[in-house]
Order: sequence, then structure tokens, then C-alpha cells
Amino acid sequence: MGRTCKVVVCGSSCVGKTALLEQAIFGNHVIGNQNSIATIEDIYVASVESNRGVRERVRFYDTRGLGFILVYSITSSESFQQVQLLKKEVDKISKEKDKREVSLIVVGNKADLYKERQVEYDMVCAWAQKEKVPLYEVTVANRKVLMEPIVALTSKLTLPIVKSSFPLRIKPKQMTSTASHDV
Repeated sequence: MGRTCKVVVCGSSCVGKTALLEQAIFGNHVIGNQNSIATIEDIYVASVESNRGVRERVRFYDTRGLGFILVYSITSSESFQQVQLLKKEVDKISKEKDKREVSLIVVGNKADLYKERQVEYDMVCAWAQKEKVPLYEVTVANRKVLMEPIVALTSKLTLPIVKSSFPLRIKPKQMTSTASHDV
């Protein structure tokens, strides 16, 4: 098992954050289940196979983390406006606190409800390109497609840390002794 990384899932209420996580992690979300109770704080722990074939542990929760998944519903233009504001806040906080870039993806949920679409795909793509953030449209009805953004974020968060950009080349010492040693 590789490292454990932390991911915060943000978005307006009723965009499907809990459904997205439960389907991705447990594969047990019932499509059309409208018995939504407001989530105050939840923590989910998952084992995700990265693009490199390594199983990584990911904690999804509602506190500060290393990665962010901003979720909107394609059926709610207000939820996308909220994602735009959240993106600005994440940028502001990450620059003030750490002076480092955070890993962030944007997920448009409820892609299966395309007849009720309020958020135009071309407009969201242009925004995502301008903001330099990966964009995914998913539905909890298709777990394979749902896992793509999670695997991509996990793979990015768990890249090996490079300590220096200078290659170290160590020349092997030449033996001057003629004695033989078994090592």
C-alpha cells in the first residue's frame, strides 16, 4: 500500500457529492434515491489503484486536504457558480497558507440527466481550460466513468517526490587493495 492522501469534496447541496463517493467507494448507491439528508461531515477511506498500478489509500473528508474535488450538477447553473467561487477560495487559501499549488479537479455530476442540463458543456470546458483544471462529467449510474477522476487525482497526489533536480552520479571507488573480501 502506498501513501495516504487527503481529498476534500466540495459543492452545493444536492449536487450528488455523497452519492458520487458512495458509488465510487462502495458501489452501492441506488440511482434515483432522493432521500437526501444534509451531510455535516463524513469521512470515507478508499483504496484506489493509481495509473502506475500501485494501490493508494485516499481519505475523502470535509476538512483541509491536499486535493480537492469540486462537484456541481449539470442540472443546476447555481451549483456551477458555487464551484467557480470555491475554486477562487481554494486558490486564495492555498497561496496564502502554503505558497504551493493544490491538486484540484472539477466534476459535473448527473450527466445522465442531459435533458435537464442547465450548465452548457462548452462554457464549462472553456472555464476549466482558462482555470487549468481537469474537468469530468460523470453519473453515479456508471461506476467506471465515475472512477476516472478519482484515479487521476489519486495518481497526481501520490507522484513520487523528487528531492532535487540535479542528477547525482557517484563514481564507484576503485579498489587499490589486492586482498579479496567476501561481502
